[in-house]
Amino acid sequence: MGDLGQLAGPLLLFTVFIIFFIVLPQRKKIKQEKNFDKALKKGDKVITKSGLHGKVLELNDNGTCVLETGAGKMKFERSAISIEMSSKLNTPVVEKK
Repeated sequence: MGDLGQLAGPLLLFTVFIIFFIVLPQRKKIKQEKNFDKALKKGDKVITKSGLHGKVLELNDNGTCVLETGAGKMKFERSAISIEMSSKLNTPVVEKK
């Protein structure tokens, strides 16, 4: 019975570690992806995860979108659009005085 008591503390700490450093950040990222997907609209400039730059021409209900690129129109899954790079692309640059 004493061995179980000695394991309870480290097991509890490990569980708290898993929740705070793995589960919660993953939930936050999923929420950000959903918000980004909802906010996406025609005319937005985006960058795909593979680095392709384009402008959104169509947003389809089946999870795809059509991008206008230098090579023409291309169809992509919305999940292929990089949230981080696209956000940086669309953030206005603030000039320092």
